Amino acid sequence: MAINTIVCVKQVPDSEAPASAFRIDEKRMRLVTAQGIPPIINMFDEQAVEAALRIKDAQGGKITVISMGNNLVMDVVKKPLSMGSDELVLIQDPDLEESDSFVTAQVLAAAIRKVGTFDLVLCGRQASDWDNAQVASGIAEILGIPCVTIAKAVEVSGGKVVVDRVLPDGVERVEAPLPCVVTVSNELGEPRYPTLRGIMAAGRKQPVVWKAADLNLDPGMLTPRVRIERVFIPVKESHCEFIQGETPADAGRKLALKLREGKIL
Repeated sequence: MAINTIVCVKQVPDSEAPASAFRIDEKRMRLVTAQGIPPIINMFDEQAVEAALRIKDAQGGKITVISMGNNLVMDVVKKPLSMGSDELVLIQDPDLEESDSFVTAQVLAAAIRKVGTFDLVLCGRQASDWDNAQVASGIAEILGIPCVTIAKAVEVSGGKVVVDRVLPDGVERVEAPLPCVVTVSNELGEPRYPTLRGIMAAGRKQPVVWKAADLNLDPGMLTPRVRIERVFIPVKESHCEFIQGETPADAGRKLALKLREGKIL
């Protein structure tokens, strides 16, 4: 049974860049990266692409990648194509630049409906910029289909998806009927590297580009529900005091008294 999979990916700042490369624009309340450091595909989303490719390798089918945002870098968002995905859909719109999880889920769900027939939607377990881990569950709720989270293995068999979920103390195997949304975790394993042939093929493919207006969404669905009050780097202060005594035992006694005064002991 060939499986038509949709993978949602997000362009994010490179988390491996040094801290000095980032600054906070407190007026616009956003993170600003230094010029010359390109963004990347969210790590967990790359693993979602890898999960889709493994299913395609085993059973055939088609993989459609969807990404939304503004000022998307083509060499970045085309990476899933170079890995082996079949089609790329971009929702690029300046009006979506300030989207929260609610708006993002609405837009992606509408884009999935517009793409048409699908069996499985894969997302990364969370995005490395805000770490909210809310969008995938929102997509499932809007589409009215099941959602299975934090997968380390995803297989499709007999009209069902079989998922090994990561738990704090083990692994849980669950099944859900198709269509279904699954979020993929890093325990899946390293995503494959794009091949030279894949990179050349991706360069020839042109993505489908939509704006928010092409999705026929109610304008009220594009209004963020979360209001950011402030984005800032917290101020850290520390104080160091040396405890001395006539002997090591005396210093230890004084230290214990100090800790008790501070209600640490």
